[in-house]
Amino acid sequence: MLLDEAEPEADPVRLITRRRNDVSNRSYRNPLLQPRSLILAPKAPLEPFTKAEDAVARLIELFERNTAFIRSAFHELTQGRVPEGRVRAFYPQIRLMTDSHSRLDSRLAYGFVSGPGVHGTTITRPDLFRQYLTHQIALLIRNHGVPIHVGDSETPIPLHFAFYDGTHVEGAASARLDRPLADTFDLPDLTLMDDSIANGTYEPLDGVMPLAPFTAPRVDYSLHRLQHYTATAAEHFQNYVLFTNYQFYIDEFCRMAEAAMADPDSGYESFVSPGNLEIRRGETEPSSGAAPAKLPQMPAYHLKRSDNSGITMVNIGVGPSNAKTITDHIAVLRPHAWLMLGHCAGLRNSQTLGDYVLAHGYVRDDNVLNHDLPVWVPIPPLAEVQVALEDAVAEVTGYTGYELKKVMRTGTVASIDNRNWELWDQRGLVQRFSQSRAIALDMESATIAANGFRFRVPYGTLLCVSDKPLHGELKLPGMATDFYKRQVAQHLEIGIRAMEKLRAMPHERLHSRKLRSFAETAFQ
Repeated sequence: MLLDEAEPEADPVRLITRRRNDVSNRSYRNPLLQPRSLILAPKAPLEPFTKAEDAVARLIELFERNTAFIRSAFHELTQGRVPEGRVRAFYPQIRLMTDSHSRLDSRLAYGFVSGPGVHGTTITRPDLFRQYLTHQIALLIRNHGVPIHVGDSETPIPLHFAFYDGTHVEGAASARLDRPLADTFDLPDLTLMDDSIANGTYEPLDGVMPLAPFTAPRVDYSLHRLQHYTATAAEHFQNYVLFTNYQFYIDEFCRMAEAAMADPDSGYESFVSPGNLEIRRGETEPSSGAAPAKLPQMPAYHLKRSDNSGITMVNIGVGPSNAKTITDHIAVLRPHAWLMLGHCAGLRNSQTLGDYVLAHGYVRDDNVLNHDLPVWVPIPPLAEVQVALEDAVAEVTGYTGYELKKVMRTGTVASIDNRNWELWDQRGLVQRFSQSRAIALDMESATIAANGFRFRVPYGTLLCVSDKPLHGELKLPGMATDFYKRQVAQHLEIGIRAMEKLRAMPHERLHSRKLRSFAETAFQ
């Protein structure tokens, strides 16, 4: 439909504040910056649902209709038929309204709202999140005994996010449009994509509390960035994620994946590599995808199961910046666990190359999360993850009980943002490591654990000592080659076995209350 806008000029400060309040579903529209006519997709009012499956089906219907509306208008533009006004469609939303503090099961860490009132969130890609949304909505209906409401929000869908495959829209539009693209379509708006909900700093202006840790625009942003950084689509990511900082581990993961798919009892059905190359069980060649001209910055590989309970492995490279970047984006997929498997510097003379380090604490000298998570916030070990990793080490190495200390040490891991820390004044470093009781040093583990804590994703770290710089054993080619050949396969086998143990746990046990704060979002 075609509408005329006639809103009075608003206070800029108030507009900016409203603009950040995405969960309240109030759209920012400045009439001074927009054409007077709007070409709007039909707006769906809120409807009550008492069955989660029906609610999710309605979310999918609304999202597909609204994004198709935008894509159709863009296609018209590329054919030379320029829209006469601003084209706009909206994200669907979920609302829950309750007037009671009671809930059915107080043992749960999620699936309930913190108190009476109105709670809401915008939703994107409900087709991708069907299983997740069905589970979360079912818990809300069960725990509060009230329906949830589904309809269109007031948050516009940006043009770029109406295309799921990362289509480059500017090039297609430039030849047909004699004015900026932003004059015709809504573009991504960073003021709607911050992490204030997850960081615990969000304050609603109209009393509508968030239902989910991320808004729809924030999720869309990460879905597109995942494709960019990993060269695989978000739909391939599994709920159990391994991170590594060496390609050796990826090579071994590919070999193990092939063996796993050959076992009909493993439950693994296909393997996806960069370029969305998917090899299904029983096949020898990819049935879909195209190999990229070169590997992306952080290539991802996915050993898939039908219920997304498989294992994804990402080579994040070296450094805390990469570690934060990839976990910022994978977090929107709401995985059940992520683990760091990588190399570290052993700080104790009693350690030998190839020993394992199970982190139970972190010294955060990575400095990439200080703005989001102050360094005084402790990052606790999670018992479920710690036990799974320790049991996996015992099973794979054959050591048990006190004998396990021969090959594994539990302690504090320090993560640093300077790869050439060995060139610093060693006296100060030794004192700092001694005071912190650190037994190992790397550049990624604390970042991954801290972001897991921040985003309520169960986390863990199992490192392998590859050098001992403080004791004269530097990571040099002649010293490292044998270590890499000998230890990578065993280390990765331990990580995969630990993930399979976590997969066997009930989700409500793995997603425990330890990661939840005073007033949390209902969605896991």
